[in-house]
Amino acid sequence: MILSFIILILGFAALVWSADRFVFGAAALARNFGVPTLIVGLTIVAMGSSAPEMMVAAQAAFADKTDTAVGNAVGSNIANILLVLGITALLRPLSVGSGILKREMPLLVIVSLGAWFIVSDNHFTRTEGLVLFAGFITFLATLLILTKRSGNQDDDPLVAEACDEVPNDVPTNKAILWLVVGMIMLPISSGYLIEAAIDIAKYFGMSDLLIGLTIIAVGTSLPELAACIAGVLKNEDDLAMGNIIGSNIFNILAVLSIAGILNPADIDANIAQRDIYIMLGATFILIAMSLSLKGTRRINRVEGGLLLAAFIGYMYYII
Repeated sequence: MILSFIILILGFAALVWSADRFVFGAAALARNFGVPTLIVGLTIVAMGSSAPEMMVAAQAAFADKTDTAVGNAVGSNIANILLVLGITALLRPLSVGSGILKREMPLLVIVSLGAWFIVSDNHFTRTEGLVLFAGFITFLATLLILTKRSGNQDDDPLVAEACDEVPNDVPTNKAILWLVVGMIMLPISSGYLIEAAIDIAKYFGMSDLLIGLTIIAVGTSLPELAACIAGVLKNEDDLAMGNIIGSNIFNILAVLSIAGILNPADIDANIAQRDIYIMLGATFILIAMSLSLKGTRRINRVEGGLLLAAFIGYMYYII
């Protein structure tokens, strides 16, 4: 069991590192071939930010563990709001920009309700997975069109962050090297991670869903935590909020869709009866906190503490 925990931790570390190298190589190569920064940012970089979750979902689906894949997507969204934003707001109150309130948050509510509708019958079909992935492509295309029309990528924190991460002046041979390394390491690391998680789940008598909601969800949310902390330390609150909201949208449209496309199956009833409502509740609480009655549009330390306490209570309840 100790060996499984070691493999799990190393698997998480390798997964995050290989995803970063894959995105770096692919984005640099596309840039070298003359693809505009905006397109690279909103395709390769934006999708790459969810590469760890997508690979975990794919490996879980291939292993006939659809519950783990669904639990990862839903659990990551819960962890992003309650755990990541809770800790971040405790460090420093977060201001919420009007652009996020007008564009990203309404979309997050829509896709979250869509996820609720899909899991409500305790079955995930391939058609539903394809619809979600089509929504993901539409989302990226719409962001691209709106940003090109506005002529200013800084208008949207999600767009600005993705474009800022596009590497410059990287030799083509170096870009190809990192692209290949990432492509090789992503499936290997995620495969070992899933195997270790399954071993741990069996040892403690945990269901496939529970392992996805807890260990895997929290592990794949750690990069978002690091990004948010870095954002607030640099006084870039919009980037921190945009990172969380964008990640949650991607988790539903890109990550959750993979489970249905690769392995349509019946899913644990607890998702529809418990966890999807926790995810929706966390989403609406985030919006309520962002729309302060005092008009400050910020999430303060007290609210951050409440979010973190809610996450601890949720983990205690399901475990």
